[in-house]
Amino acid sequence: MKAAIIAGGLGKRLRPLTENKPKPLVEVGGKPIIEWQIEWLKSSGVDTVVVLAGYHRDKLVEFIGSGARFGVSVAYVVEDEPLGTGGAIKNAERVIGRETFVAVNGDVITNIPVRDLVDYLENSSEAVVAVALVPLRSPFGIVEIDEHGRVKSFREKPVMEDRLINAGVYAMKPDVFSYLPTEGDIERKTFPKLAAEGRLLGRVYRDCYWRSIDTVKDIEEASQEVNNLRFPG
Repeated sequence: MKAAIIAGGLGKRLRPLTENKPKPLVEVGGKPIIEWQIEWLKSSGVDTVVVLAGYHRDKLVEFIGSGARFGVSVAYVVEDEPLGTGGAIKNAERVIGRETFVAVNGDVITNIPVRDLVDYLENSSEAVVAVALVPLRSPFGIVEIDEHGRVKSFREKPVMEDRLINAGVYAMKPDVFSYLPTEGDIERKTFPKLAAEGRLLGRVYRDCYWRSIDTVKDIEEASQEVNNLRFPG
């Protein structure tokens, strides 16, 4: 099984950490994000990783190499200018080939069972993409008050089970390439079309670890959380 890691972004919100290296090489819990991702993907049956590289791509090649030390094969597809998430995957069509594959944003640390996500997609004859969904973790404390303004409860950054978000982890059939833009994001240019045609699935994972690394605070918090992270398989 192949997996594409979308690793070409500029990582502006993590500067100065990303001034001289791409975001996937930022360390969390003692390891770069992309190393966590390769270990996770391998545990789910991925044997070939396609790194969609752009910004500081030489640093990614230097760190990952052929993938042999991680137990996977690695190929690189380079974007000379930022293409967006959709354009980056489209740019890799010839390398990915005509098989169902996994795509993941290069700033996510998770243990979502991607083999399950792929199976979920392949059990549908109509769907082209299955999106992993996770409950929203509020970035703020949630306060409830009564009719007199008295605080009934205060929950610090709770997980909001009734609000689902895109986890940035996807299973995709080859038909997706006809929906992908040469430049632009899948969230804006591809998924709305697929949803309108009834060809986009969502699979909810409530008991998995998931964290998007967007800020220095995310790094600090995730570094504590990943100590106990376990991968499927």
